[in-house]
Amino acid sequence: MTQKIAEALPLPNENLAIESRILEVLADYKWRDGYVCRKCGHDRFCNGKKPFSRRCTKCKSEESATSHTIFHRCKIPLTEAVRLAEMVCKQPDVSSYEISRVFDKRQMTCWKFKTRITECLEDTEKARLLKLLIKELPKQTKAVNT
Repeated sequence: MTQKIAEALPLPNENLAIESRILEVLADYKWRDGYVCRKCGHDRFCNGKKPFSRRCTKCKSEESATSHTIFHRCKIPLTEAVRLAEMVCKQPDVSSYEISRVFDKRQMTCWKFKTRITECLEDTEKARLLKLLIKELPKQTKAVNT
């Protein structure tokens, strides 16, 4: 029997705190050189409707912390997405079926996200962000028998 490492999902209150921390790290990293609107190029902003999003004060365009990152249009919860990314980074040869079983998601969803993570790891800038996010997660692991 082999031991696989799977991340334990936190309690709902912990989950909100972790998600907030992930969004904060994403926003800090994304706008580390300052905010510039992608639509009009303006550099002034106010807070957006969602946490850690920014709204251009000129064209009123809103940009979330996850947009134009590996988590852009990600349909699974952010904490699970980061934990899935951590699993793929630690075990690059893990199958999408194993990921599906551990996270209780559809196999095709896991395959698509694993492919996105694998492509991200080839880009050094995106890989640096991914490693920074994984480092920010609390270390909660449990052994799962396969």
